[in-house]
Amino acid sequence: MSYYDIDAILTDTQKLPCTFQLDVPGLGYLDGNAGGTVKAGTIIELPMWLGVMLAVSTGNTPGASQLVTLNFPTPLQQRVINALKADPKTVDLRAQAPHFYALGARIMELFDDQAVLDTLLDTFKARASEIADQAHNPRGALGDGAEFLRGLDEIERQLFKAAHEGPKAVKAWMQDQKKNS
Repeated sequence: MSYYDIDAILTDTQKLPCTFQLDVPGLGYLDGNAGGTVKAGTIIELPMWLGVMLAVSTGNTPGASQLVTLNFPTPLQQRVINALKADPKTVDLRAQAPHFYALGARIMELFDDQAVLDTLLDTFKARASEIADQAHNPRGALGDGAEFLRGLDEIERQLFKAAHEGPKAVKAWMQDQKKNS
């Protein structure tokens, strides 16, 4: 992840449910209670960058437990994973998270869940073939495929653009080679 990568910055702003393990005075504004105390057991959705920072923080006494524990974000919770397993082409990934795969990669850095990782990989493979088909068949993109294309996340949109513009670039190069020969 690059410091100046806007996609990485937007991914790290994705909300992540965090469960507080300790009472924290003065952080009540995170839960809509300005100046109040966040009680242990409270779940608050925080930007990923903040949740991760709080998860590695501990209380100020030796041996204290961590401040928060992280939970899977909504786009990667079990109901979405089940839908992806059933038919990955029908899930609107953009509605789940505009940077769905980047979020998945970032979450896999934090959690060791092979089943979710396998589902994300299978989803990308299945959707990549459909994206390539839509990129080479413009009538499909205007008809039945339009709904599918609206649901692409940012990485899939880049893949669609590359698959759509690649053959045009090769054709232009071939014509240029014929002219110069």
